[in-house]
Amino acid sequence: MKAKCGNCGAEHVLKDAEIARHSKVQFRCSKCDKPTVVEVKLKPDATIVMSPLPSFARTGAEGAGSGLGFPDAELALPAGVTASLSVVEGPDKGLLRKLEKASVILGRQGADISLNDPEVSRHHCLLEVKETYMNLKDLDSTNGTFFEDERVRAAMLQNGGEFRIGSSLIRVIFERKA
Repeated sequence: MKAKCGNCGAEHVLKDAEIARHSKVQFRCSKCDKPTVVEVKLKPDATIVMSPLPSFARTGAEGAGSGLGFPDAELALPAGVTASLSVVEGPDKGLLRKLEKASVILGRQGADISLNDPEVSRHHCLLEVKETYMNLKDLDSTNGTFFEDERVRAAMLQNGGEFRIGSSLIRVIFERKA
């Protein structure tokens, strides 16, 4: 990525591999030695952390499923959509689960998808499959739900998006058939 110094205008080339995980980066100009902060443009398929919370993430809000953080039985998988979750790190590393319904709870016990991770709450988070993405909602878990090392209440996940619950890193595999 190319960036200009905000003070003297000198051009700099920043390494994409080093800045890709950040929304903003600061660098020191090699010409005037002053710091500059630049915003990094996210890829169009990047997972988005939303603030303020969208309606699906608010308890009791219209459009939030049952409003209690439990799966919406009325929600159906969109036609032509295949969604799966893959555990990339953690006690269940290698686990791959195809989602059979549009709204599922991940947790340690009594959940639609159970993980053998002691740091995961019994009902940790809710995933809802939409047309081109998945909504992720933390269910007031003890240890939280994380995206890019930041605790989040809600996020929109695209194909390849990753989130962490407990010590488990989970990747979303989302495909839409043409």
